[in-house]
Amino acid sequence: MPMVQLKKTPLPALDAIQRRDGFQEVNLGYTPAQALAEAQRCLLCQEPACEDGCPVGVPIRDFIKLIAEGKPLEAVRRIKQVNSLPAICGRVCPQEHQCELRCVIRGKQEPVAIGALERYVADYEMNDRPGAAGVSSGHNGSTSNGHKASAKVAVVGSGPASLTAAGDLSRMGYQVTLFEALHLPGGVLMYGIPEFRLPKSIVAAEIDKLREQGVEIRCNTVIGRTITIDQLMNEMGYAAVFIGSGAGSPKFMGIPGENLTGVYSANEFLTRINLMKAHCFPDYDTPVKKGQRVAVVGAGDTAMDVVRTAIRVGAKEASVVYRRTEKEMTARVEDYRHAAEEGVIFRWLTTPVRLVGSGDGWVRGMECVRMELCEPDESGRRRPMPVPGSESVMEVDLVVMALGTNPNPTVSQSTPGLATDQYGHIKADPLTGATSKPGVFAGGDVVTGSATVILAAGAGKRSALAIHRYLSEKLNASVPGRAAGSH
Repeated sequence: MPMVQLKKTPLPALDAIQRRDGFQEVNLGYTPAQALAEAQRCLLCQEPACEDGCPVGVPIRDFIKLIAEGKPLEAVRRIKQVNSLPAICGRVCPQEHQCELRCVIRGKQEPVAIGALERYVADYEMNDRPGAAGVSSGHNGSTSNGHKASAKVAVVGSGPASLTAAGDLSRMGYQVTLFEALHLPGGVLMYGIPEFRLPKSIVAAEIDKLREQGVEIRCNTVIGRTITIDQLMNEMGYAAVFIGSGAGSPKFMGIPGENLTGVYSANEFLTRINLMKAHCFPDYDTPVKKGQRVAVVGAGDTAMDVVRTAIRVGAKEASVVYRRTEKEMTARVEDYRHAAEEGVIFRWLTTPVRLVGSGDGWVRGMECVRMELCEPDESGRRRPMPVPGSESVMEVDLVVMALGTNPNPTVSQSTPGLATDQYGHIKADPLTGATSKPGVFAGGDVVTGSATVILAAGAGKRSALAIHRYLSEKLNASVPGRAAGSH
């Protein structure tokens, strides 16, 4: 029996110098031999703690066992029984904070590379066309809700929560229409996450599967403006609605100078490049400022996406400015490491207090102060406080604020009876997604604020099941003498 390695099988990646000049995917994925070696590190625990760390309950032990047995297509079928987006989740989920954090060998060895193995089987399926068609959905296509042609469900948005809900509801037999405000479906997977982390062909493939299942997708439709929720339900015949419209309204610091030209929100900067191809202007219609000295404020996943994108569109110097330290940042360790390899400068314990402009209205500098960490705040992280007299000015010509987002209020403000919290998040039951408005469910970032792809997918899955139960109960109540739960 071969000796089991103590460290993870390294995930192949493009050379750091090579990847600075383009948007090719950085991580290249395992070969079959590498996947086998990594799968053999798993102890196949009787009670797999890793599965408790997965928001959608992926059967991790089972699918890794199938990889170790040389059955990658069976492994991806097993995953897709609970998670329809393994190629996406395997790439962008923060496994080190979820499933891999609970791996029992962690501490004695490096945890099993669960995310890399999930990506491996999903990619294997996509590249192995013979026999893959019957595996793609993880379902036999014959599921029925007992009244499949009579119930229409509307899904608002097309990010991970909505894609998951639409797929599950379609497989249950409902007529599903997905409404997207932008000209392409995919939500944050398309406009927010750069090509070098998540190729758009992967997202497009998942959306194509929904169309093949019969999901209708309507783009350029702003729910709350083009059509309201009440119109969907009262005039257009939708029996239930799932709102997964995400959190696309940016946050700013409220400091002087944020209205200068050359100051972007992370959402705008990434959308212009990822969705509108602004880096190819004038071949595409949308321009973007290509800064030479770029400062990105924040240290989460989005900040890493922005600063690495800025390098790829020509920045000579790109900095992350963060008021805490490396220890407190929320970005994935892998993306932080990749950013450092690509030449990003990290200015820890630093926060902007003013943006400085020139006579032409463009940002030219960022005045910052040094910070020191004091007692922990409500998040559990030590509270940063300014150091008096520590002001200095950075020379910049592009500033991007990557400080998180809130939901766009368009849907909630146009929907009477839909309760929200003080930040505009829709109030929804965490187990079912049920909102204060009967027949309307919600999940993902529009409820929780900015979170992970897999958390949003989990919310979509729970809501799809809750919608099925809700519509089944309505059907049973409308048929005299029909027993609850019967079809």
